[in-house]
Amino acid sequence: MRLRIGSRGSELARWQANSIAARLREHGHEIEIAIIHTTGDKITGVALAQVGAKGMFTKEIEEALDERRIDLAVHSLKDLPTDLSPQFEVAVVPAREDPRDALCSIQYSSLEELPSHARVGTSSLRREAQLKAICPGVVVYPLRGNVDTRLRKLEAREYDAIILAAAGLRRLGRTDAIRQLIPIEAMCPAAGQGALGLETRAGDQRVGEAIAFLEDRGARIETHAERVLLKKLGGGCQVPIGAHATWKNGQIHLEAVVARPDGSILLRESVDGTDAAQVGEKAAERLLRRGGAAILDQVYGKESAVPQQP
Repeated sequence: MRLRIGSRGSELARWQANSIAARLREHGHEIEIAIIHTTGDKITGVALAQVGAKGMFTKEIEEALDERRIDLAVHSLKDLPTDLSPQFEVAVVPAREDPRDALCSIQYSSLEELPSHARVGTSSLRREAQLKAICPGVVVYPLRGNVDTRLRKLEAREYDAIILAAAGLRRLGRTDAIRQLIPIEAMCPAAGQGALGLETRAGDQRVGEAIAFLEDRGARIETHAERVLLKKLGGGCQVPIGAHATWKNGQIHLEAVVARPDGSILLRESVDGTDAAQVGEKAAERLLRRGGAAILDQVYGKESAVPQQP
């Protein structure tokens, strides 16, 4: 079967699309990759949390999918909004890479070693909030660009340290840059971090059957719990919400965090269960009751108790 894959143009996005393409070719499919530039790729001078555009890394790709210019899209799952339009579906969640965040630094080997006033680069409110809770003296500066660009800025000593997703560094063969894999207990990852989402047109049986062998049940269950929590909290990928689920022997364990961007308040909940959606809902409800609603209201500048999806 001939399949056309849509992908962002960054080095990491191309690696992800090519890795899926290679596995599909092994199954006899003819694959073409279309590079599509998204709103998030075009806005590089502003911190992501300030952009606030829903689906800023997916909108143009979904348009191509809807117009049948592509047959499927390969996304970093954490970039994919939790409220997909009815005409689309996440048909496949492949096996997941390490979901943890990684500290990259020339001088320091762990968060604990960072001195007061250390310059740390990240454009993620989630990372910033948890970092400030651990290391209240550090100064956080915006950091945009692809992985290589960010690492070059570190090497040029523009920052004392930067925080990146371990999954991206592993996929690009840059594990040499990792000084510390930050424990989940210290920095809860973004919902879906380390996972890919293969998006198709809803009900496209032809494409769905062709790619079904890539599905990983554990990754699906874990990320479903995380994304249910995120949706319940009204969050996107650029809000101070962390979620990390593990699935083992039919049991799901979910760790979740909501924090003020300055790190002054950090709410953490953990829930166990057998149903991913119920676990995600329960953790979200507990966080909202404990003050998460007020924190997220402040982040979004909304008056409603539960902020809307950005």
